[in-house]
Amino acid sequence: MKFKYKHFLKTQGSIAAIFMGIFYGLCMLGIFLPGYSAIPGNIDQLPVAIVNDDAGEYGDKIASQLKENLPFKEIETDVTNKQALKDLNKNDLALVVHIPKTFSADMQNGETSSSIDFTVNEAGPTVVSSTMTSVVTEINNQLSAQFSQQTAQGVLMNFNLPEEKAAEMAKQIETAYSGNIVTINEVPDGMHHNMLPMFLTMAGYVGAMIGAMQLVTSFRQSRGKASKTRLFMYVQMTALLVAVVSSFVALGITYLVNEPSGDLFLSTLGQQILNYMVCFNFTAILVFLVGDGGMVLNIPILLTQTIANGATVSRDMMYAPYEWMSHISPMYYSVQAYFANLYSTTSPSPFIWSMVAVGLGAMFINMLIVAFVHKKVPMDNQVVQQETEAAKTA
Repeated sequence: MKFKYKHFLKTQGSIAAIFMGIFYGLCMLGIFLPGYSAIPGNIDQLPVAIVNDDAGEYGDKIASQLKENLPFKEIETDVTNKQALKDLNKNDLALVVHIPKTFSADMQNGETSSSIDFTVNEAGPTVVSSTMTSVVTEINNQLSAQFSQQTAQGVLMNFNLPEEKAAEMAKQIETAYSGNIVTINEVPDGMHHNMLPMFLTMAGYVGAMIGAMQLVTSFRQSRGKASKTRLFMYVQMTALLVAVVSSFVALGITYLVNEPSGDLFLSTLGQQILNYMVCFNFTAILVFLVGDGGMVLNIPILLTQTIANGATVSRDMMYAPYEWMSHISPMYYSVQAYFANLYSTTSPSPFIWSMVAVGLGAMFINMLIVAFVHKKVPMDNQVVQQETEAAKTA
């Protein structure tokens, strides 16, 4: 019988290609579009703080206006400026507005040396820092117009002034208010710097996911040649070898393009190796459990984590499924640790230990799957004899 096109379409490869084309498009659009619809829809979920240290009337008035008009649901007002800046440094806050103690007095005296500080943290999700900058610019424009109008009203009450006095008051109108945008943990210019934490994490995760499929396949093919325990150890040792080699390559490209500080090399290298091992065991769970089909199931989990990792969208803005994923996602903790290590003054240790916890949990699950799900395979007599002799020698 002649081999026709309909016969080719029925082959395993054709069916798999058709399935993956539909499945990947469905997963990518079904995960990305709802996830990114949180921008700017969930901007109001970001936490901010207003710290009013002003002893005069202007401070209370501005604080009340800001609290009423700022597009955020969670606005802290009972916090000190020191604590607020500390929370901002850890990305627990998205914006800190500080009204200084002498603000009212300076405004009444026509001085602009004491301005309101709007502080944002650049070492965090890109959407948050850019949105906060836009919001602060709009606030400054409104406050500038408001204070200029108030000053102008005061000037209009003093007609027939000498020319020099009139010029002085006109200048006072122009400089009646000056907002000060402060950035902490500044990230160097260029999108490649903002996205470096995510790119490093993704490089390790995708490599580990593919490595998990290949090494678990080798594990299955090697059954009967060694015990399950020994083969599992071989899988972990090979994964560690790949983690070290691939991390050196990843860091080499990073230093070639981004040129980070040389002092960060060892800590970044260590994190990248840890990132690979954690992601390897995390993605290997489904592969150990269901075989090559686990790779298909890992794809939607990977795509979900590209939003849930917090590089673009903060956890406060995420919809519930993505927020839930961020708590068990190795990518989330890796990205946050890279932000802290590369650009921030806060410690990456909490995120590193969270990665370790996820990795150990995933490895333990893999050990249970190997022990109780994978059936014993009779070992070759030659292999048994070799292991017995090795045990006697030991």
